[in-house]
Amino acid sequence: MNLNMKKHMKKSIRTLCSLVVLVSASAFASDLKVGDNAPNFSLQATTGDFYQLSDYQGKQAVVLAWYPMANTRGCTIECKSLTEQGHLIREYDVSYVMASVDPLDDNRAFAKKTGADFPMLSDPTKQAAKAYQVLNMFNVASRVTFYISKEGKILKIDDDVTPKSAAQDIANNLSVLGIAKK
Repeated sequence: MNLNMKKHMKKSIRTLCSLVVLVSASAFASDLKVGDNAPNFSLQATTGDFYQLSDYQGKQAVVLAWYPMANTRGCTIECKSLTEQGHLIREYDVSYVMASVDPLDDNRAFAKKTGADFPMLSDPTKQAAKAYQVLNMFNVASRVTFYISKEGKILKIDDDVTPKSAAQDIANNLSVLGIAKK
């Protein structure tokens, strides 16, 4: 197989994966509801640090944005939105992260490629994805954003995320939810 064929196959596989993720995301259904306690997690970030939801309890609200797969079209667009317009989110007293079931090294390369200036968490064991009920039939996370209060309660579950406007949409939701500005 020559190099051009390999590149074409790789691109075709990524495109197919993106389509599969879009179809599977529309079938999202969760038993988690607004008002429930958000499941705790301890996940490693691209920086090497571990992030644990319980560390924020009583201190700061958290936005946890699950995404399907590093380096796919939709995920790249969403990550760039959060990078390029993250200042809109940082106006609020909130920490925000993106998380996937990708291996840490894949997320590190993805964060570097997109210039991500926020933590990107890896859940290769899929335990947190299962706890948040975002793991879909293709064994990747569906694109779902959770808004979690300082008290650890789920304030909103957004399973209709638009990658291109993700940062603006998060800021709008934080405003509607009454999250304090800094």
